Amino acid sequence: MEILKNFVVFEGIDGSGTTTQLKLLEDKIKPPLPFYRTYEPTDSIIGRIIRSGLRKEADFDPKTLAYLFAADRNEHIFGENGVAKRCNAGTLVVSDRYFPSSLVYQGLSCGKELPELLNRHFPLPELLFFFDIDPKIAEERMADRPFKEIFEYIDFQKEARALYKEVLHKLSLEGTKLFIIDASLPVEEIALLVWEEMQKMPIFNISNGQE
Repeated sequence: MEILKNFVVFEGIDGSGTTTQLKLLEDKIKPPLPFYRTYEPTDSIIGRIIRSGLRKEADFDPKTLAYLFAADRNEHIFGENGVAKRCNAGTLVVSDRYFPSSLVYQGLSCGKELPELLNRHFPLPELLFFFDIDPKIAEERMADRPFKEIFEYIDFQKEARALYKEVLHKLSLEGTKLFIIDASLPVEEIALLVWEEMQKMPIFNISNGQE
């Protein structure tokens, strides 16, 4: 599979802290390095439809969600001003979730075959962080959320954690650099680990004039 340079992905089960860490990373990125923070589902029309399903505002067949995620992702990556265009132009792009989430979440909800088929043409990220956490701890973190999404229950999250490790190992064999972090560590310590690993990317040397 193609590796999309300058593309970084944060993955983890619900409550693992991917969104928090992306916000902290954004505070550290300084000019002249171009930076774009993004997420999936996106805020497009398709992404909003997906979120309505995740929040139980609409009732979709699991296979329908798999198709919707793939459609949203195609626009996210290949659409006008999409991730691919930005990365190829020298922008560092970091996304909160990407197709490994579909291989795991939709893989568990409608079987592995359809998500693998729908996501086979998407490029791999240059670097992928997996925020690994005990689902019980993640569940405690989400206790104050105003509502639970359809996948946010512990038995599903236990299965998701196990499948993530299988999926990400395969992607690492295909060329993505995989960095696994203990997401139960203090937030600041995790942010430091992320930052140290990010700075090893070639784009950081280029932005500092060290080609």
